[in-house]
Amino acid sequence: MTLEQLIHQYIAYRKSLGEKFKTNETNLKNFCRYVGPGTSIGSVTEDIINDFLYGDSETITSGWFVMHTSLLGFFRYAINRNYIITIPLPSDLPKRPEPFTPYIYSKEELKTIFDLALTYQTNKSFVEPYMIRSILILTYALGLRIHETLSIKLEDIDLDNRVITIKKSKFYKARLVPFSMQLAQIVAEYLCWRKSKNYLQYETSYCFIGKNNNPFNIGTMRGIFQRLRAKANIKRTDNSTFQPRIHDLRHTFAVHRLTTWYKENKDVQQLLPILSTYLGHTNLAHTSVYLSMTNTLLNEANIKFEKYAIGEKL
Repeated sequence: MTLEQLIHQYIAYRKSLGEKFKTNETNLKNFCRYVGPGTSIGSVTEDIINDFLYGDSETITSGWFVMHTSLLGFFRYAINRNYIITIPLPSDLPKRPEPFTPYIYSKEELKTIFDLALTYQTNKSFVEPYMIRSILILTYALGLRIHETLSIKLEDIDLDNRVITIKKSKFYKARLVPFSMQLAQIVAEYLCWRKSKNYLQYETSYCFIGKNNNPFNIGTMRGIFQRLRAKANIKRTDNSTFQPRIHDLRHTFAVHRLTTWYKENKDVQQLLPILSTYLGHTNLAHTSVYLSMTNTLLNEANIKFEKYAIGEKL
């Protein structure tokens, strides 16, 4: 069987299980083009795979391991169906790069970004500054992924009960996200502004609209945020490869919430599963990483532990 035929078969199989399989599909199709669609699956060697994985780069990134995992799943599928005898992947893996550390914005930095959203534009365009500010505030205040924010429809917003339904989550499960009275006022004001601008008011209309009444484009939003961040002069000073991102608003929300709980002497370990559910995590470990993310958070945890150690009432 040719490589192309088996890859298409494997992709169809994984999608039949309910997986979106987008990243793996892209990686496998790139591999197929690299090796040649008509290549026999049995003629793929470890040298060929190494050439594909490493390319001309001498730097090993997390993307290397993502591609390796994509290929490993495919070749396991092939060997289990007797298309090959051995898996031609390298047995010795390179050292993994240091884990990526999200940037945690300070309250002052957040305020600067939100304020600049209204004034940063030098030329008028279809992008409404007030809408940009509302997107950023909602993303931070609810700890959302940016694609979740941009996927919100008018029917998803329940102002009376102060809850938003998030339908297009990372793990395909809808969740209810409650919000405060203060945020309810911000959302209500935005919806009034949106109506005054004559945007579509159908229940199925997207809350945030881009050009030609289309849903706001996530790439456009990321580009705008990077310009705002640069204008605010917010940047890393720790020699990190990546500068602060819009997705770090979500990480910032989680760390700020945990820090507040520590300051309020709340039982953080008991509240952690609640935060995990609120964020839409499928594994508590994904939320636990926030417990050691900043010096401020660690300091608050240490203070609480010291009080516990000396028997002081919390």
